[in-house]
Amino acid sequence: MTGSAPLTAAEMVQRLRGELDEHMAVERQHLTARLAHAERLGNLGWAEWNLHTGESVWSDRAYAIFGRDPGEGPIPLRDLVAYVEAVDQADLDRLLRAVVHGAEAGQAEFRIRRQGEVRNLRAALEPVATGGRTAVHGVIQDITGRRRAERIMSESRRQLLEVREQAAEERHLSVALRDAIMPDLGAAVELPHARIEVRYVPAGMKAGLGGDWYDASSLPDGRVVLTIGDVSGHGLPAIAQMARLRHSLIGLAMTGEPADKLLTWLNTLVMHRLAETTATAVIGHLDPATRVFTWSQAGHPAPILIRDGMAVQLDPPAGVLLGATLTAPYEPASVQLLEGDLLLLFTDGLVERRSRDIDEGLALALTAAADLTGDDLEAGLDRLIQKVGGPNPEDDTCVLAIGVLG
Repeated sequence: MTGSAPLTAAEMVQRLRGELDEHMAVERQHLTARLAHAERLGNLGWAEWNLHTGESVWSDRAYAIFGRDPGEGPIPLRDLVAYVEAVDQADLDRLLRAVVHGAEAGQAEFRIRRQGEVRNLRAALEPVATGGRTAVHGVIQDITGRRRAERIMSESRRQLLEVREQAAEERHLSVALRDAIMPDLGAAVELPHARIEVRYVPAGMKAGLGGDWYDASSLPDGRVVLTIGDVSGHGLPAIAQMARLRHSLIGLAMTGEPADKLLTWLNTLVMHRLAETTATAVIGHLDPATRVFTWSQAGHPAPILIRDGMAVQLDPPAGVLLGATLTAPYEPASVQLLEGDLLLLFTDGLVERRSRDIDEGLALALTAAADLTGDDLEAGLDRLIQKVGGPNPEDDTCVLAIGVLG
């Protein structure tokens, strides 16, 4: 077996040197790859300007940031200001003077135009003196995306503020309208032979008023007129139409005409004067002498009668919603009330929910109503609304409870 000749010391050094050079070359490649990757992730490039020779060196990413062909070479430091948008030239010029003449590191933000598009750049420059020569090292970063995101966020905040201010203004207007249209909203009403308690809960518990309305007042002949209604739609248009209907009914009711005739007049008003408006309503008269409640309805949920701990919904007479047709008549109905009876008028916001069937809501209302008593109407109505599902997030809720007195 023939062996190899041993290496001389010079050959050993030569081999080690070769292996070291090979290892260093691989490490340089890895380092260059990592640096290029970091430049891409940060969208930044590096540059060096030699102040003695005027020579400059840029990384590939620096060329890409400026949109410059590497064949043209780097932009000389003294010419850099000329490539910047006019409004930002003074800031960059101050930075260059501080770095070159004041030997102070610093940074500046400026804009350039690259292929017709304005780009936001940030430059961090630092003077470096090594080996008897002075140079300026710089890192250039494209921050266009960051500034664009900040502008979008700023615009979103501005729009959100405008929406909030508009919502606050609408709430203020709604409250003012509420006080003008239905003063003392929700307060108990004391009438001869009847005690009346009202709850009005706007959609989502927001302050103000919607399309629901009610009225309870005495007529010259001694009867009590009780009304509740709901205009379709939301916002200020619904409030405006509701106000016209309610005020019209208050005036018409003073004629003493029966409920079915009042609804006929209201329907005529809606059909001819309130275009594209529909509404529901219940109108009734309570005669304190006979305790007879005579009523009519226009597409509205029938009242609930509570007697001796039992709650039932009254059978509704014929009547379509206001604004539907002029040919369908409104029929009257009546019920004999007793001392201690409670009568509950309500809008559909009490029983309707998007998440459940209306029959389920009505069953909950009947169960909760059975617990109402004339001695505890104020707290009782609050409990009733909670048992049926609480404030309706999508629709107003109005409940009118009438306790028949001796």
